[in-house]
Amino acid sequence: MRERLNRLRRRWSWFDLTMAVQDRYTELDGSVIAAAVTLAIFIALFPAVLIATAVVGFIAQGHVDVASQVTDKLGLSGNAADTLRSAIDTASRTRRAASLVGLAGFAWTSVGIVRAVQLAVDRAWQVKGTAIRGRFTALLWLLAIGALITATTAATAVVVAVLPAWAAPLTIGVTVAINCLAFWCTFALLGHQHVGWKPLLPGAVFAGVALQLLTLLGAVVVPRSVASSSALYGSIGVVFAILAWLYFFGRLLVYSSTLNVVLYERKKGTVTLEVEAPRRPGHVPVEATRAGVVVDVVGT
Repeated sequence: MRERLNRLRRRWSWFDLTMAVQDRYTELDGSVIAAAVTLAIFIALFPAVLIATAVVGFIAQGHVDVASQVTDKLGLSGNAADTLRSAIDTASRTRRAASLVGLAGFAWTSVGIVRAVQLAVDRAWQVKGTAIRGRFTALLWLLAIGALITATTAATAVVVAVLPAWAAPLTIGVTVAINCLAFWCTFALLGHQHVGWKPLLPGAVFAGVALQLLTLLGAVVVPRSVASSSALYGSIGVVFAILAWLYFFGRLLVYSSTLNVVLYERKKGTVTLEVEAPRRPGHVPVEATRAGVVVDVVGT
């Protein structure tokens, strides 16, 4: 099987690049890094939802049908719909306190998001930052990315549900360009690789296109999944649907940064360094992976 893959890699350059990115992703434990990004964003959703619920509480004050309208628009039913109605009713009574607690919680969890994204970008380059680069810059990045994801998701939903067929390509093209710019700025501003902007463009383009495909898929699949899972499993089904989407996003971030590194190394080359490893009786380390894990150990 391996020999067949090697033949295919020698025959098709695109396949060789794909396998090289996958090998590096596996070698650097990319799935673990993606899970860290997923967890950081998921934790930040709680204060964000609290803020959103407080806003809905202000709106719902004096409008008794807001809860029903929200559940109908989201397609919720069963326990999830009852939970949302209860949350809106509670928010209308505690909207001021909820907004303050939500803002404070989001300010704290946003730091975790920035650090997780930095880790996803830097791990592929095998570098490590000493601290968050420019807290003000990081905050602006986080707000811009949040607004961007919200806007592009809404635009995609409009394309799927409202706009005529002739307008869809234009809207999707604009959102893809914005996505690419956002990832490009993310790699350059949050990463610590210091290689300039140009080497970071391929991964940004890949991530921008892939995110649009993921968003299109989410605009069609996620509402149906949320509606069906909420009816079957209650609120926990909605949580699983959100976690799945966030995990795909985390993997996309790591893959795109890894693509930049692989292309950069093919042009600029690499350096070989010695890696220290614990001395274990009866074992002779032969080599180590990029993550510093000793492999191909021979018994003595």
